[in-house]
Amino acid sequence: MPTPRLIRQVVPFAALLPMAIVVIVGYLGTLLWSLKISLSSSRSLPTDTFVGMAQYVRLFENERWMLSIENLAVYAVLFIGASMAIGFLLAVFIDQKVSAEGVLRTVFLYPYAMSFVATGLVWQWILTPGSGIESAVRQLGFPDFQFDWIIDQDMVIYTIVLATVWQAAGLVMAMLLAGLRGIDDEIWKAARLDGIPTWRVYVSIVIPMLAPTIATVFLLLSTATIKLFDSVVAMTQGGPGTASEVPAKFIMDHLFGRANIALASAGAIMLLVPVLVVLAPYAYARSRKNRR
Repeated sequence: MPTPRLIRQVVPFAALLPMAIVVIVGYLGTLLWSLKISLSSSRSLPTDTFVGMAQYVRLFENERWMLSIENLAVYAVLFIGASMAIGFLLAVFIDQKVSAEGVLRTVFLYPYAMSFVATGLVWQWILTPGSGIESAVRQLGFPDFQFDWIIDQDMVIYTIVLATVWQAAGLVMAMLLAGLRGIDDEIWKAARLDGIPTWRVYVSIVIPMLAPTIATVFLLLSTATIKLFDSVVAMTQGGPGTASEVPAKFIMDHLFGRANIALASAGAIMLLVPVLVVLAPYAYARSRKNRR
């Protein structure tokens, strides 16, 4: 009969077993399967015909894929930078013990709780020429005002940045606010006694102390960037033309619309590379910290 001590040792592993099975089968298994398919000549159905790196060569010879990579790079820089900057400023503002703080936190965080499939349609209406912003400004007495970014091939990606920053900045605010509330008030008292300007305290003391939180925020935003799909589909469908194409939409179109699962799998594997590039340094830094 098992002893109580043995039971206490076995129960944690038994509780973790379902998650371990999901990780091994659901993640690693599908990853290896996708890698295998990307090295084959599969079209509508999987085949075992090995073609080596041919699908990857085709992928990077595809102008639509290369355009999606360029769009994702522009989007990543603007989305991550703007979300972190606006979120930090909102966190600093609320950290000043403003009145109705609870209401403001809810208002700023609420967009993140909403599905972008729904809010994306609202943003589409707001940005469509002849309605939304353009119509409102013209009614204010500016009949020649134009705001047609969403149908401009050179500007459409910025409309997606605008809408997604609106959604993500509240999450950044909540996480950074939690970090700010964890900073000892004695630091601020000492800074005031020494006559140090507030901005210098934030730059030299507060932001370095928030480094772990900032790293977590950066990781979340980077992952959201790579997964960018629903915002594009809801607002532009990748248009006008393919001007707002992103890798995730390219993959889904070739997987379901063009019945080319090998090329789609190759795109999915390549989309995994930036995830590993972001995660590897973070995991390495955490492991070194734990060893210390």
